[in-house]
Amino acid sequence: MKSIFSYLIVCLISVNVFGQGIQPFVIFDKNGNVSDFQIVVKSAASSDLVLFGELHDNPIAHWLERVLTEDLYKTKSGNLIIGAEMFETDNQLLLDEYINGLISRQRFEAEAKLWPNYKTDYKPIVEFAKENKVKVIATNVPRRYASMVAGGGFDTLKALSPMAKSYIAPLPIEFDINLPGYKKMLAMGGMPSQGHSNSEYLPMAQALKDATMAHNIVENLIVGHTFIHFHGSYHSNNFEGIYWYVKRYKSSLKVLTIATVMQEDLSSLYDENKNLADYIIVVTDKMTRTY
Repeated sequence: MKSIFSYLIVCLISVNVFGQGIQPFVIFDKNGNVSDFQIVVKSAASSDLVLFGELHDNPIAHWLERVLTEDLYKTKSGNLIIGAEMFETDNQLLLDEYINGLISRQRFEAEAKLWPNYKTDYKPIVEFAKENKVKVIATNVPRRYASMVAGGGFDTLKALSPMAKSYIAPLPIEFDINLPGYKKMLAMGGMPSQGHSNSEYLPMAQALKDATMAHNIVENLIVGHTFIHFHGSYHSNNFEGIYWYVKRYKSSLKVLTIATVMQEDLSSLYDENKNLADYIIVVTDKMTRTY
């Protein structure tokens, strides 16, 4: 009943907000045809892996992540695994201890490396997982190792201890600078958020994140389960990033991708957003941000 209710709310809000005919979002397929949430749920349930690309500060994306998680849990009779970029691999023990009720919420939130918007945007999904005993996988590379690569390339990882290397994708990391996403990053001079870095190596740091997330997804798959993974949309847009590495680790997987974008006009999918993913959530550019 809760799942059906959630879907009805999604439909009502997408069609009409407070009776004013305001659309906060529309879902399109990759070809630009209007789709709907229930089709996404059905497609997700028949997939081995769902790569849900979000805009980190977008409340519609976070809300739909939660609703899709709950509906998938019901549709798959509990056979669901959750993973997220927002948790680094060296925090897996803390996540396991919290989900299994071994440590308190206060202790978990004090010791885990949580994003500033955790309580508003990701905590509801973690609490749902805890309540329903759903495994949550910390997939992202510890940021200190991404910073090493951003400053000196992949060779810097060779000096890491065996324990440290267990937190990243197996070396050597396959890397194709000609992938459009990495090539664009290089042309733009990289990502300023990396701090002390060399723009030449920034696409490598991005690839390390993508490869590590893909590796941890594949390592934690269970036959008959759907693995839903949350990350910034740029990590899987255009079927690159995580998707590209997942397919190299296990080409037979059935993978569904979701992207989130913002547009001024929601009547159609802009050409630049077509083929971005299997389904594209288009949110009005007037939507408020969570931070």
